[in-house]
Amino acid sequence: MLVSPKSCALVVVYVLRNAHLEQLKSSTCQSHWTNIQPIVTVRTLLNYTVPRPGEVLGLVGTNGIGKSTALKILAGQLKPNLGRFNSPPDWQEILAYFRGSELQSYFIHLLEDKLKAIIKPQDVEDIQRQYDGKSVREVLEQIDERGMKEELCVDLELNNVLDSNIGYLSGGELQRFAIAVVAMQNADIYIFDEPSSFLDVKQRLKAAKVIRSLIRPDSYVIVVEHDLSVLDYLSDHICCLYGKPRAYGVVTLPFSVREGINIFLSGFIPTENLRFRDESLTFKVVGTPQESGDEIGTYARYRYPSMARTLGKFKLQVIEGEFTDSQIIVMLGENGTGKTTFIKMLANHFKNNSNVEIPKLHVSYKAQKIRLPASTVRDCLHTKIRDSSTHPQFVTDVMKPLQIEELKDREVANLSGGEQQRVALCLCLGQPADIYLIDEPSAYLDSEQRIVAAKVIKRFILHAKKTAFVVEHDFIMATYLADKVIVYEGKPSVDCIANSPESLLSGMNLFLSQLDITFRRDPTNYRPRINKLNSTKDREQKAAGSYYYLDD
Repeated sequence: MLVSPKSCALVVVYVLRNAHLEQLKSSTCQSHWTNIQPIVTVRTLLNYTVPRPGEVLGLVGTNGIGKSTALKILAGQLKPNLGRFNSPPDWQEILAYFRGSELQSYFIHLLEDKLKAIIKPQDVEDIQRQYDGKSVREVLEQIDERGMKEELCVDLELNNVLDSNIGYLSGGELQRFAIAVVAMQNADIYIFDEPSSFLDVKQRLKAAKVIRSLIRPDSYVIVVEHDLSVLDYLSDHICCLYGKPRAYGVVTLPFSVREGINIFLSGFIPTENLRFRDESLTFKVVGTPQESGDEIGTYARYRYPSMARTLGKFKLQVIEGEFTDSQIIVMLGENGTGKTTFIKMLANHFKNNSNVEIPKLHVSYKAQKIRLPASTVRDCLHTKIRDSSTHPQFVTDVMKPLQIEELKDREVANLSGGEQQRVALCLCLGQPADIYLIDEPSAYLDSEQRIVAAKVIKRFILHAKKTAFVVEHDFIMATYLADKVIVYEGKPSVDCIANSPESLLSGMNLFLSQLDITFRRDPTNYRPRINKLNSTKDREQKAAGSYYYLDD
């Protein structure tokens, strides 16, 4: 029987038979398949996902693979069923099943209340609903068990929202509040599920430092994160998760940070001689080559004038700039510096204060907040981009990599955030336009989907000979996409300047110097890696003024 118990650590082997899985999926007993999914996930993940005291364990994998389920079990919020969904075992049987393993001791300590676990949920709106009607100050003062309120409010930039109603906080403010709620409490196990969502690059690094400050010789810290540069910066060890989303998931043994992330990107686990992805993912980025006279003549060149926009107390000054076709310009800056405002100005959503007309170009705009029509995905594609969705080149370059085909018969209202993001990207790129304006394409996407989305955007813009302006906070995705960058300076939400587009190297050096961090490149796949603060490499690069390196 499928759910017969086994003592082997790789008990998941029986669910890796694709034929058997397909047979289960096509079974007329649909409720039986629904019940089996959590069993497979639970049985698979728990054999290896054992945190180590005094270290940060990072988990990386695709959406729907069981990361959040594993976190809930390790936090004591879910009880493993050992594959017996009809007659779940009691704790005595569970402990006997894991006899002799680290998990037996871990669960015993949880049951005896010797370990207190706190989890920051993936959906921060859960916390918003829990504390709605209360102010940030009121809640933080109430739960501050470690006397860290003032320090954490500075580190997480919460002082300006202390008197705000939690129900009215923005996504980024709510995320930082949720991290503070967890960090202020005395606990033995600190669990963070996607702590960088809604945060800009600077805020992500500050949140990472707060999370690492929770390390003690007897404490456990576990983090699920899709931003690979932040995960690299945060973690001491990495576990990769792979499998079939919403069907089964397998977790690897812990690896060193560099090795674990590289294994995830390569799609091959050498210790198990197992390949779980057909293609390896690399991030080789080179600077824009010097243009010859012939090349200059082939480019369509555009200029936008200096512009200004005032929104309440916030003022944005845009310095004039130039761009060409077959070019992606990435906007780099903190939240509240006016990136989305500039995107909307280019899309003619706003009239600029200087009364200078923006060049009349056809634009296709993917907004930060996704709003899709209430219909099936198929009807949505037919209505919005009928010609593109049936064009073989567009299907090959965009729809297949984004896995739109499997979503066509789904209702838009029933799609997850990541699925809606993929559909929104497809609709944006399917519109005939001169300029594509894409605001935070990585939101809600997992690590693998972000890389795929970046490759789709890059390939489409190059082949279509168009221009794209992209707002992106995931540093790996931003550096992969960018031909040029616009760096924002000033005080967020008060007075900011959007500089002219400049080369990737000079722009990244300016931006990283503002953040006081340096990046090196991994020699295997060229992914950017954040240097630990004040490490030898960090000090050497700062002394040389090289905050960012392009590939040799």
